[in-house]
Parts: sequence; structure tokens; C-alpha cells
Amino acid sequence: MKIRHKLTLRYTGVTAVVFSLFVLAVYLYSEHNREKEFFRDLTREAVTKANLFLSKSVDSEIMQSIYHNNRQFIDEVEVAVYSTDFQLLYHDAQEIDIIKETPELIKNVILKKELEFYEGNYQGVAMIYSYEGVDYVITAAAYDGYGYAKLDSLAKLLMILWLSSLVVLAVLGYLLARAALRPVSKIVDEVDVISESNLDTRLVVKKEHDELDELSETFNQMLDRLEESFDNQKMFVSNVAHELRTPLSALVAELEVALLREQRTGEEYKTIITNALGDAKNLKHLITGLLDLAKANYDFNQITTEELRLDELLLDARETVLKVNRDYSIDLIFDQNAEDDRLITVMGNAYLLKTAFANLIENNCKFSENKSSDVQISFFQENSIIRFSDNGIGISTEDIDKIFTPFYRGANSSHSKGQGIGMTLTQKIIHLHSGTIVIHSRTGEGTTFVVEIPHI
Repeated sequence: MKIRHKLTLRYTGVTAVVFSLFVLAVYLYSEHNREKEFFRDLTREAVTKANLFLSKSVDSEIMQSIYHNNRQFIDEVEVAVYSTDFQLLYHDAQEIDIIKETPELIKNVILKKELEFYEGNYQGVAMIYSYEGVDYVITAAAYDGYGYAKLDSLAKLLMILWLSSLVVLAVLGYLLARAALRPVSKIVDEVDVISESNLDTRLVVKKEHDELDELSETFNQMLDRLEESFDNQKMFVSNVAHELRTPLSALVAELEVALLREQRTGEEYKTIITNALGDAKNLKHLITGLLDLAKANYDFNQITTEELRLDELLLDARETVLKVNRDYSIDLIFDQNAEDDRLITVMGNAYLLKTAFANLIENNCKFSENKSSDVQISFFQENSIIRFSDNGIGISTEDIDKIFTPFYRGANSSHSKGQGIGMTLTQKIIHLHSGTIVIHSRTGEGTTFVVEIPHI
């Protein structure tokens, strides 16, 4: 069932319940007023007839005759007059006797002064009436035919209004739901034409600051992430194909050279194997870097995270770098004493952060004459801050803008081997951990990488 139909049914259902309560309230209020008004009419009629009888203004037989004659055409009030000791003084029609007066009823009237009650479909009243200093008990009863007829007409009118209003409201509800959801249909049409070939297409945001704008903006953000993911995959596949071709070609060339002559000296074979082994190691480092780069493209929620102390991570990264390059010099410096360990503790993935820190340390050492890196740890407000500094050849302004581009090799690349993956990988890892990385460098004066990561 479509949403517009659901909304129409729910809107109509809720309206039906509310309108039913309203109709019921009107009916009950009208019935209550009819009842009160008729009890007042009975009281007035009872007092009038009792006064006529007790004052002897009209003969009792004439009053009884009027009652019988009127009863054939209208709902005439039947009145009876009793003394307080239960002596019947007057009765409009004793043979009919709607109210069955009893001594208990008379006593109750004397006690409560006035009673209102029902005798079947008839309403009745009983009261004390004083005439010339003497108390009498008067009863009166009648059927409110006129009142019930009006109430019945009101009920039919309310039912007609209820049904017709529901029909009108159902139609209006459908039209309103269709109009309200028309922008959604438009969004569906816009989304339907988006595919992998035009992921740069975005939904139109009308800036009306409503839920549909939020939906469009959220969908556009999702498209941004999808487009970035597709671009990363395309770039990754393209770069893998391009970058793997060179070392593989070199490896194949070395092996083909070895097969050109059947007989070679041991020294020649050793040279060929050494060159092939070097190409294989380069290929291994390239593949490892590409895999790490792919991991860094993950969503933060999809990687394993834990609370990590930055000083311990940096010590591990330092040990990893020194294990491969024993001639490097790496100094860890604490600018501040962290009385609270949380100031240098972050939530992250140990492998990825260790890889990023090792890349930065190795980058310092590779491009400095004394092959050293100074690593300073500090903290400020919500972030832990790590500075990786060297006094090497520095980075030109042109290269700083491109240093995080995958496979980019700057003007200083002649000083060291590499595949141009490390800095791209490092930036992605830092950003994955909601951090920032900034480069401060001058040619010939050294380079400092400043990393800020939110601590817990």
C-alpha cells in the first residue's frame, strides 16, 4: 500500500474517531438539556394544575375531562395531589395512574422536598407544594414525545453530517497527501536516473528547511560518499595496474636477461638474482602500501578500534622503523606532563595509526642528512598533538600542495626511494580518526608534520 493511501486511511480514521466523539457529545448534551427542560415543564404543569384545583378555580371533573381529551392528541401531563398523610385529593386519570404512589414515596418526598425520576419511558416529578399554609404532595408524569422527536431528528442530522463529512474529509485527505508527497515522487524520479555513470548528479534542495530538504541533503551526502568510494576504487584499480607494471616489467626483464645465454658465471647469476630480489622487494613494499591504502578508505565504524596511548604507539612505530633502518636516529620528546592518561589516549586502530606514525618518522629520516626525526607529544583542550620534525632538505611550496596526492613524487624524490603512497596513506589514516595533519616546511631548513587527534 502506498504512503498516500496509508496517510488517507489514517487521517480519515483519526478524523472519524474525533468527529464521532464530537457527534456523541452533541447528542448527549442535547439529551441532557431535553431531560432537564422537560422536568422543569412537569414541575410548572404540576404547580399550575394543583393551584387550579386547590383554589377551586376550575372544577376537578372539568380538569379531568380536559386531560382525557388532550391525551388523544398530545402528551398531556398527568397530575395527582395528595395530602401529606397519603390521602388522594385529586388525580387526572386514576385508572391510568402512571406514577404508582405509595406511602414510601410520599415519605421520601416529604424528606427530600422534590424528586425527579423515570417510570419506564415516562418522566416524573414529586414535590411538596404549600398552599395557604398547608403542605401538599404533588406528582406529575408525562412522555416527552416532542422532545424525543426533536432528538431523533438531531440524531439523523448528525449521522448525515458525520457520513458526508467523512467522505469529504477522505477526499480532501487523499488530495492533501498526494500534494504533500508530490515532492517525494519528484525525488524518486530524480533518484531513478542516477547510476554509476552519473554519480555526480545531485538532488535539488529547495531551501525550505523542511523534512524533504533534510531528505534531499542526506541523500546528496550519501551520493558524495558513494562517488568518493567509486572514485577511490577506480583510482585504486588504475594505480595498481599502473604501478605494478613497472616492477613486474623490471623483474621479467632481469629473468629474460638471465636466459639469453646458457652459460654464465656465478658472479653474473648472483648479480641477476640480486637485481630480481630487489625488484621483488620493491613489488612487495608496493603491494603492502596499496593494501594499507585500501584499508584506510574504510568507514571508521567498520574497523576495529580501542583506547590507545599515543606514547606507546609512537614507541612501537619507532621500534618498527629502527628494526629496518638501524642507522636512523629517533627522539621522543614529551612537552607536557600528562597527569591524566586520557589526554594522550585516543580511540583508534592500532595497526593503522602505527603505520601512519612510522611513515612520518621514516619520511623525516629519509630526507634529513643526519637521518634523524624529533617526535614531540603534547595536548591542548580536546586534542592530542604530535609533531614530527627534521632538519633536512625541506619541501618546496609546489610540492606541499601535492604531497598527499597518491603516487606523487616531489622534486626531492631523488634523495630516497619510494612509491608515493606513504603520505597519502598517512593522511587518510589521520582523517579516518577524525584528526588533521598540517605541513610546515622551508627548502633547506627542514620539515615538521603536525598531527592533531581528539583524545578521549
